[in-house]
Amino acid sequence: MSTDCLFRDDAYLHTCEAQVVAIAGDGGIVLDRTVFYAMSGGQPGDSGTLTTPQGDTVPIATARYADAARTVVVHMPVAGALPLSVGDRVVARIDWATRYAHMRMHTALHLLSAVLPYPVTGGSVGAAESRLDFDIPEAGLDREAIGAELNAMIARNAVVTSRWITEAELAANPDLVKTMSVKPPTGTGRVRLVEIEGLDLQPCGGTHVRNTREIGRVQVTQIDKKGRHNRRVRIALI
Repeated sequence: MSTDCLFRDDAYLHTCEAQVVAIAGDGGIVLDRTVFYAMSGGQPGDSGTLTTPQGDTVPIATARYADAARTVVVHMPVAGALPLSVGDRVVARIDWATRYAHMRMHTALHLLSAVLPYPVTGGSVGAAESRLDFDIPEAGLDREAIGAELNAMIARNAVVTSRWITEAELAANPDLVKTMSVKPPTGTGRVRLVEIEGLDLQPCGGTHVRNTREIGRVQVTQIDKKGRHNRRVRIALI
């Protein structure tokens, strides 16, 4: 059993028709296909609704993966939601405003990792604020200068695309992986690459905008020293 993760090929899909194929022990709902991004890589799972043909609505608080290979998505209903059964048909609909903010932020973080070409030790995508942690030796970082360079990259209107490579190809090109704490999932035989034309290329399963101009202007809000070799850089959409 696996979920057809439509968001991987088209992050702009708001809705899809689907069928319930399993109910997890904790009440999570597994669909045969979904537009809900499942929490991973520092990006939160989508919230939204599942609506039956009778018009009943099941609010979904978040989505998560059921397996390490990230092939099965479980939709977590809010407490007290109407129970569904295997075989039920539904229309899945995400909270688009929040998802789109995550898309803009996630793409901006990729650019931030190009502005600061250091190993990434952690990160988090949020609708209001996002961050990356970098393994940087004792060194001063200029918040205004980083922000200016980041916005200059955004203003290049670079096209953002994704493609798949084999796990063997990734193993032969280990420098593609920037993150030290989170590694691309393996076990399916392929890995998704996200490319920002002329600026960045790295493995990523997250959702992104199609062009950097959609990000809009951002601000580096804070730089924290989290250890002798760790700097946390926070950004926000302006």
